[in-house]
Order: sequence, then structure tokens, then C-alpha cells
Amino acid sequence: MNPFTSSHALFQVFADHGMDRIFLVPGESYLGLLDAVVDFPQIDVVTCRHEGGAGYMAVADGRLTRRPGVALVSRGPGATHAAIAVHTAQQDAVPMILIVGQIAARDLRREAFQEIDYQKMYGSIAKWVFECQTPEQLAETAFKAIRMATSGVPGPVVIVIPEDIQQQTVAKPNFKNHAQVFGLPDQAMMDEIGKRLADAQRPVVIAGGMFDCPGGREALRAFVHHWQLPTMVSFRRHDIFANDDPLFVGDLGLSNQAAQMATLQESDFVLALGTRLGDITTQNFQFPRYAQAPQTLLHCYPDSRIVNWDTVADYPLVCDPIALVRALTQANATQPNTVRQDWLKTLRQHSQPYAAWPNRQAKQGVNFTEVVRAVAENASLDTTICLDAGTFAAPVYRHFSFKSGQRLMAPLAGAMGYGTPAALACAMREPERTTICMVGDGGFLMTGNEMILAVERKLPIIFIVSNNSSYGSIRLHQERGYPGRVSGTSLFNPDFYTLATSFGMKAARIQDKSEIDAVIKNALATREPLLIEVNTSLDAILP
Repeated sequence: MNPFTSSHALFQVFADHGMDRIFLVPGESYLGLLDAVVDFPQIDVVTCRHEGGAGYMAVADGRLTRRPGVALVSRGPGATHAAIAVHTAQQDAVPMILIVGQIAARDLRREAFQEIDYQKMYGSIAKWVFECQTPEQLAETAFKAIRMATSGVPGPVVIVIPEDIQQQTVAKPNFKNHAQVFGLPDQAMMDEIGKRLADAQRPVVIAGGMFDCPGGREALRAFVHHWQLPTMVSFRRHDIFANDDPLFVGDLGLSNQAAQMATLQESDFVLALGTRLGDITTQNFQFPRYAQAPQTLLHCYPDSRIVNWDTVADYPLVCDPIALVRALTQANATQPNTVRQDWLKTLRQHSQPYAAWPNRQAKQGVNFTEVVRAVAENASLDTTICLDAGTFAAPVYRHFSFKSGQRLMAPLAGAMGYGTPAALACAMREPERTTICMVGDGGFLMTGNEMILAVERKLPIIFIVSNNSSYGSIRLHQERGYPGRVSGTSLFNPDFYTLATSFGMKAARIQDKSEIDAVIKNALATREPLLIEVNTSLDAILP
């Protein structure tokens, strides 16, 4: 190894904390870091084609590992491209560290070439932004960044490193973070909660993303079965609780039915566990109602800023929801009475028919819902579904019944371009699983070039591109609000089949409904990169 430098110190901190992969687009403003990482063979360097793609991969990797996903970008244009990933990490509550190479420290705040004040740029979406001033600060900052990214509500941290403090000799760091220790309510309150659970006639659980970690899903399932609690999942967290479980009563997302929401208002005890209770999950702060809900509300989240933020809880619990449900599972539970059983049946009468597969026939092209159905019927339990943003994904959220073991990776931020990079990160992190990326033609052309990594590393990803030559989601809203006045939403697309083969990837096409089952089954039997172009119907999604 060359002399131990400030850049070595930064990577030493990362390596000591189990961070074994970084995603980057190289830039001259952090050549010192690129030189140092050569001396850390345990850190996998993933070279990407666009900073947005690198950032999305870091977000997905952070969500899988619960350690900060790391992206490195150059100053100015590189940092600007990566901003979408920072926003996604913040919205999705995912630990991420973005490292930005900066102009020389001596030139800061002189409006130098490609200079940006990153505190101003990222300050409202990152949990912490810090611009190092001395070589010794690189290791200290990396050490704090890990804590900041993973504590409370996980999220993004930005480290800015001037190019002239990256190669100075420093002492080797020996830092060790310790896991946060969360307390639980005292025994009197735990007993009170247990009594409230036993007495509730119409309870409902809203389970959120904090259960997306090893042991989280199992603890949630044990708890709700112990108390026989109807359970919903928060926005785009479908894989937190098995959708075929008899206690599953749906998700809270973008299109819940009015009748279902009216019924939920009749609940008497709402347990919001591991969810921030954002505007979509709460149906624009209607359930639980903004300020103060008519139901008894228990809100458990490991961050005091979130609990009581929009709605006052009767039980505002700033603690680990997994530890809470494990403790409550040890309490004695009574068998549900007839009222509770009828309540569960009523909730399922709303959720089950809504989730049933439709039979809408497309006038032209293929109804993408039929492709999703084929995937659902044939996917194994070790399948990860990576979704981009767009209307093509609606049938997954509404009809795909996620079973125990199956995983959903979808951007809560609604960010287009997420699907392909997320699939690559998943396949690298969990190569033994089946990874399926579903993406629209618009989102695919934002970051689809990153799929060359699947060819380079022989990642067995199935990319399914829904091609309706339109920004379908915006077109849908356009037709609803301004019928017949189409502007800006039509796309002229390349031949995606040929594009895939030019990347060295196998490809297939689905142009008719009769081809769906055979193509999907063949794809699932293939253990190499494969792209399927689906000639999808625009009229199938329009009002």
C-alpha cells in the first residue's frame, strides 16, 4: 500500500463498518479517492454510466443491507445528476452516503469552475451535509455519516471533499459505532396497551418500512396472529406482510376505494407500527385524521421528530417497533369475539374483490396486467420485483399477491429511472434470488443504459419493458383533466429488442396475449440477462 492517506482513512472507516460496495461515475475532483480504493480489494467498485444510475443503485443497496449505500460523484454536473437519488433516499427512508469531489479548498466560495454550495443544494433533503476542510476530517466525517444515515429515520448524508485534501498522510482510524439502544415503554404502559388490544372491537394495524429488515417480517406476523389483528401495509410496502395471510386486509396507497376508507373510519384502535404516516398512507391525512384522530392511535417509530408530527397519538412511542411487537407477543391474548371476527371479514370484503385480477380486453397491443398476472403465477418465493415509476406498475400494486419470501423494491418517491439500477443492485447483493425489473418505456430510457452492467457481470436479471410509446401515467391524468388534448406525452421509441441484443443480451418480444405465458416461463427458466419488450396497449390504461 502507498502511504496511508486521508482517502485511505475514509475507506478504512467504511470497510470497518461492513460497507463493501461503492457505485460511481469517475471524476477528476476525486482522483485521490479513486487511487486509495485500489488498496481496498474488499470494496467492490461498480462503475456506472450516469450519476443518477449510480445513486439509485446506492439507494437500493442501502435498502437491502440497512447499511448506507455509497455513491461517489464529481462536483457540479455529477452532483446535480445525483440529486434525484438523494431525494429518493430521503422519501424512501433509506440510508445512503453521497460523496462529492469538490474544488480545491483554497478556491471555495470564489465561484470557481463547477463550484456549488452543497449545503444550500442538498440541505433540505439530506439529513446532514458536511464539507471537509482538513485531511483529518475525512475519517471523522465518514464515521459520523454512518451514524447519521442509519439513526432515527434512515436517510441520505452528503460528504463534500475538496480535491486538495485527499492525499495527505494521516493516522489510521480505529472507530467503532455501536448500535442504537432503544428503550420500551414501562411495564404499566405495556400492560395498558395489552388491555387495549384485548378490549378493541375493531382494531387495525398499519405496518411500515421499519419491518423491512432481518427478523422484522417474522416479528410482525407473530404479533398480529397472537392478537388476531387485521393488518394493512403502508404505501408501497406490500412485501412487509404476506398478502395471502388471512389477516391481510390490503394496502394504503394511491387509489383506495371510498367505501373501504369509510369502513376503516369505524375502527376503534389504530396501531401505526414502523410507518411515518405520510400523506399517501393516511389518504391525505384522513386516516388517521390530521391533528387528532377519533380512534385510539398508537404510533410507534424510532424517531421523536416523526411521532406526533401530524397527528397526536394516544400512545406516542419513540422506540423500535420490532422490539415493541416482540414484547407484546409475550403478553396473554384473549380469543377474538364475534364482533372482532366480523370486523375482519368486513375489511377483507373490501380488499379481496379490489385485488382480484380484471378481465379488461385491450383493443390493440397487450394489456400489461396480463403480463403481471403471468409473472405472479410463475414467480418463485425467492423473487425480487423491482419497479420503476409509472402506470404500468399499477397492476403490481393492486393485484400481485406478495407471498412470504417475495420482495418488492419500488420507489416511494415515485422516481422514474429507479427500476433498472435497483435491479442491478439487487442482483449483485442477492445473486441467488430471481430478480425481475418491470419498467416503462419512458423510465427505461432514463437509466436503461446501466443494464450493460448485467451483461458485464452476468447478472441473471429479467428486464420487462412496457412499451406503449407514451409517458402513460401523465397521459392518463392528461386525458382525465384535458380530454382529447394530447401534448408532450407521446414518445418515439427505439427498437428495444435490438437495443438489448446490441448490449450482448438475449431478448424476446410479446406482441400478442397468446405469447405471454410461454415467454414469461422461458424467461424464469433462464439464468442470464434477458430483456422482454412488451407491445403494450395505451387504451388499456386510459379512462
